[in-house]
Amino acid sequence: MDDHNALEAVVRARVTPKGSLENLSQQEVDQVLDRGRGGLYDLFRRCALAVLNCGTQIDDARLIFEAYKDFDIQIMREPWGLKLEIKNAPGSAFVDGQMIKGVKEHLFSVLRDVVYTSTEVVGRYDLSDPANITNAIFRIMRNSGVLDHKGHPNLIVCWGGHSIPREEYDYTKLVGYELGLRGMDICTGCGPGAMKGPMKGAAIGHSKQRVHAGRYIGLTEPGIIAAEPPNPIVNSLLILPDIEKRLEGFVRLGHGIIVFPGGVGTAEEILYLLGLLLDPANAHQPLPLVFTGPASSAAYFENLDRFIAATLGPEAQRHYRIITGDPAAVARAMLHGMDSVQRYRREARDAYNFNWLLKVPAEFQRPFEVSHESMAGLELRRDLPVHLKAANLRRAFSGIVAGNVKEQGVRLIEEHGPFELHADREMAQSLDELLRSFVAQRRMKLSGEYKPVYRVVG
Repeated sequence: MDDHNALEAVVRARVTPKGSLENLSQQEVDQVLDRGRGGLYDLFRRCALAVLNCGTQIDDARLIFEAYKDFDIQIMREPWGLKLEIKNAPGSAFVDGQMIKGVKEHLFSVLRDVVYTSTEVVGRYDLSDPANITNAIFRIMRNSGVLDHKGHPNLIVCWGGHSIPREEYDYTKLVGYELGLRGMDICTGCGPGAMKGPMKGAAIGHSKQRVHAGRYIGLTEPGIIAAEPPNPIVNSLLILPDIEKRLEGFVRLGHGIIVFPGGVGTAEEILYLLGLLLDPANAHQPLPLVFTGPASSAAYFENLDRFIAATLGPEAQRHYRIITGDPAAVARAMLHGMDSVQRYRREARDAYNFNWLLKVPAEFQRPFEVSHESMAGLELRRDLPVHLKAANLRRAFSGIVAGNVKEQGVRLIEEHGPFELHADREMAQSLDELLRSFVAQRRMKLSGEYKPVYRVVG
């Protein structure tokens, strides 16, 4: 179904959960249906609409919400449990009037996580305290069942752009296939592009190896889910409260990380991870990290590597390998790295399913509220300590992501113009060169001409 038809097709349906969340308390139902200030209805509605809108090639959250401004979702009590009544929903989520099973699972994952975060996390944890933030992430993950896996380390986090050319997308599938053949599972940001391809490839590899319990885990957050709706291969969807907790979720859950070509969102993830690995407290943490793409993506990684060298220095470069055009070599590197991860976790008495010993400093946990003032106030100087440089660069890229695809960020740009980033001369040059390369390679948006939402001042 093309985007135009998907936006026009709407249905009315009632759906019942299967296997989870058959019961909510009256207080929880009231919270979800509360449309007033402090209620959960608007958050639940927006995340639910994003899930139901899967498969479209639109990454403008506001366009999606405007197209379905009459979308409504209600919780109905039945003698045997609860049911959702949905009105004016995207037709792409249904087949012959029945909701696709995977979409239904994702929909109730949204309800589960929205309710749990509100009732069991917010107000019960001091979310300004680093240890409490990590505990909150653990509780949300445990409640979702994503930590139930008790096997040896084998979960590979795959990062990369949602807006990538076909050749790069096909390459992500080949890497996923090689990972699946070696019995490794996949965790991504759950959207399209480089978040979908590895799962698709791994599913075939798992099938050939008769792996019947392959895990395809998707981590998202309310601000990005509409621009990157969960792809249908995801069989464990988790909605964390914000981008910072989503990023920490990746590094706590995963055992190795692969980075495919992407745009500013991918750069944000890389800077977050390198900032953690450069912390002396994490010096002994084994976390295999590979940047990879087809041979045609070599220039992309050269630009990225040059940017990292210019901003974070050669020490940061030692934390990753660049492998292009060789999916099997990438999978072998991850498989070899799993031995180091397992040995370290066993000797350090840390869990296989949640990396408790990784230190995540407060600078990487504290939510960054994107505004023109906060973006202009970021310190982007070469003389800062390396972990602060990484943290502030991560925030800069996070702000650009917001301006590109998040509803609130798009509105800020329309009302006040581009964000300004103030940097010293050398850092401004490096930052501007990298961002220009993303624009030239059409890595900022899925469709249409890209108008920069930022201005680098140096």
